[in-house]
Amino acid sequence: MIDNIQNNFILKTITPFFKEQAENCYIVGGFLRDCLLNRESCDVDIVVPQNTAESTAKRLADFINGYFVELDNVNNIYRVVFEDKINYVDIADCTGSCIEEDLKRRDFTINAIAYDLKKQKLIDINSGLEDLKKGIIREISELNITDDPIRILRAFRFQSELGFNFSDELKEIIKKHCLLIKNPAKERVNTELIKLFDGKYADGTLTDMENFGILEQVFPFVKDLKKVPPNSHHHLGLLEHSIETVKQVQLYYENAVADVKSHLDETLFAGHKRIAYLKLGAFLHDTGKPSVWTIDTQTGRHRFIMHDSEGAKIIEPYLKDLKFSKKQISYLQKIIKNHIYPAGVVTSDETSEKAYLRFYRKMGDETIDLIAIAYADRMSALGPEITQEMINKNINGLDKLLNGYLKQKTELKPLPKLLDGKEIMQILNIPQSKELGKIIEKLKEAQISSDVITKEDAINFIKNLP
Repeated sequence: MIDNIQNNFILKTITPFFKEQAENCYIVGGFLRDCLLNRESCDVDIVVPQNTAESTAKRLADFINGYFVELDNVNNIYRVVFEDKINYVDIADCTGSCIEEDLKRRDFTINAIAYDLKKQKLIDINSGLEDLKKGIIREISELNITDDPIRILRAFRFQSELGFNFSDELKEIIKKHCLLIKNPAKERVNTELIKLFDGKYADGTLTDMENFGILEQVFPFVKDLKKVPPNSHHHLGLLEHSIETVKQVQLYYENAVADVKSHLDETLFAGHKRIAYLKLGAFLHDTGKPSVWTIDTQTGRHRFIMHDSEGAKIIEPYLKDLKFSKKQISYLQKIIKNHIYPAGVVTSDETSEKAYLRFYRKMGDETIDLIAIAYADRMSALGPEITQEMINKNINGLDKLLNGYLKQKTELKPLPKLLDGKEIMQILNIPQSKELGKIIEKLKEAQISSDVITKEDAINFIKNLP
């Protein structure tokens, strides 16, 4: 088990330095946990004796020809970036007078193990190794949780990442203090949520969050999702359907071809993978349904007309409140607004190469993401009126849509800009305004549809707009 630590590239590089240093320098935290679980990790945290973090970090940077970065001079946390500018270690002062005090102040036993860099041995005063073997997330103390309530959400994040169970004591603590999740800064909640959705077991975690009364505290719109029951097209209620869609996106990812996996593994925003944001989009994709929900009095059929567009609007204030950036919100809105689009393309009686090309151009970098969402949505809606023939037609069509994209994506050149804003203003004799933006968007749509190809086409098109 300890070989996983000693054979790590980062550790091999820095161990000679720490062997020559004073006593009491330790690796702690997630890197150590992941190494012991044979999981990849590059986020190394080191604690050193009090008031030595800055000097230790500067000397280590010199030793490895790396770079010294000050992260937090109030709490004495510093980063040493390797020469490759990819790998790094964070160095902080020990919390308390010794490593044992530091470990007692941490969140969970599996994160409260230390590795002595000089003596090259593990320190485990909280039975963290035993809990790692058993797959249990256990609190150090109730006070440690209530002092920093973000640890409640972090417990679910670790559950999503590792597939571990909570100890009985931790379950009671979460039930008792679930409302405290409203207290942490929204930026911290944001970070934990993205890591949670990146986890392999996110769907089960979301279900547990609902059972513990946490989900609605984080996502207030869940209250409305729970009002929509199963119907002829959906075998699950709307909240359960939303969670099942997250599960189906994960399964789609796990069974995907290399090009699709590579796309979903790429870093998208804030150092997190595209798959994490896609699964969050899957959870949010039907948020517009409660507000447009109607039931046909004659047939009893449930209808949700324009729920895709409505959902894209509704979700914006929630995401802003959770401190998502404009780019993050734009991505999620694109997923929500267009999640029906791929199915419409492949199930139409008039499906054509032109329709496929229009879809590829319109969705751009999110083409694969939307196909994955459409697949997951289909596999999550298996009501009594959904036949196997319908499912097969949809899935086979989505596979064809995907394969067409993978073959053509390198040949899909960006659309040329036939007219810029200034030219349009001069031609139509209009000022800069919202109307100009609408004209530019309509022109782009016409190019995507191949209705406009040349500059002359573009001029005629804008002149003939209503």
